[in-house]
Amino acid sequence: MSRYFPVSRLMQQTAAGVELELKVSTDLHYFAGHFPNAPVLAGIAQLDWAVYYTQYYLLPAQQVLSIEVLKFQEMIQPSVDVRLVVEQTKPDTTTFAFFVGEQRMSSGRLKWGPSHA
Repeated sequence: MSRYFPVSRLMQQTAAGVELELKVSTDLHYFAGHFPNAPVLAGIAQLDWAVYYTQYYLLPAQQVLSIEVLKFQEMIQPSVDVRLVVEQTKPDTTTFAFFVGEQRMSSGRLKWGPSHA
């Protein structure tokens, strides 16, 4: 059975940010068919994780209003440990970046507003 979220470990948390270690294993749903002979983590999965962990740790009553400066610099492959760093730069703005070691893999900025759920 595949999973949608990696095993995560909280490395550091402050009022304005969070740093997590994510175990990107081969059984994650996003690797099925993307791509069979050369699996890579889809960008939409990275964005989904950034939103999920931001809401969980920093902005639980907020929803994403817009996505800005989204960049995918390197491909994330299975069986690696990825570090996710999220920082709240303004009350309605966060930035995120995924790293493998010191190499930035992807990054972006999210604008937030009240959730109407």
